[in-house]
Amino acid sequence: MSRIAVYHAPQTRSTGVMVLVEELGAEVDVVVLDLKAGEHRAPAFLGVNPLGEVPALLDGDALVTEQVAIYLFLADRFPERGLAPAIADPLRGPYLRWMAFYGSSFEPACVDRALKREPGMRGMSPYGDYDSTLKAVTDQLARGPWMLGDRFSALDVLWGTALGWMTTFGIVERDPVVGAYVDRVAARPASRKVRDGDAALAAAQEAGRASSGEGGAAAAPPHQLPRIHRGRDGTARWRW
Repeated sequence: MSRIAVYHAPQTRSTGVMVLVEELGAEVDVVVLDLKAGEHRAPAFLGVNPLGEVPALLDGDALVTEQVAIYLFLADRFPERGLAPAIADPLRGPYLRWMAFYGSSFEPACVDRALKREPGMRGMSPYGDYDSTLKAVTDQLARGPWMLGDRFSALDVLWGTALGWMTTFGIVERDPVVGAYVDRVAARPASRKVRDGDAALAAAQEAGRASSGEGGAAAAPPHQLPRIHRGRDGTARWRW
């Protein structure tokens, strides 16, 4: 089986992918990019993902981009962890529904709300209206404790991480249902580990920019830094 490489930048959409990697107990190589230094626009990464966006994943020669696609891929790639219902499982349909709903309806609704844009004509909008879209999610969460009821899955890494960011920035209201769900996901050991790792990575990147004259914070203590080595192309690789 080929070795998987995940392209990650701390405290971005790829953070949730790293939480999923940890939940799966998967051994992957993590290629760390510094977005503030513009590494995602460098030719080496644009050769992987021409859009210059993280997350991205390589499994041998197979490239997977788009957040939801990567969640689906990883959860199915490591079925022994049970984070994706099997094809014949009655929960497979709802699992796929809520995976697709995030990228096709919920995030577009939240982006429009954050940018104070109207959704456009109902027949053209991928989600209709924000309130109905959010209610669909909160109604599902109210059945809790997880998106699929009593079963924790890769869905919860996606939704828990995303709702954590959106409530932090005031895009989505942190009502009791959403807040309790975000807290449950954030309290899991995998979430805590990645959160600490991301903070250390971000500090190390700022220190690197500061030492090169680009400004930034002081370096994090060495014991807090993830293990990073440089690949032949010069990019930082984090052995997760």
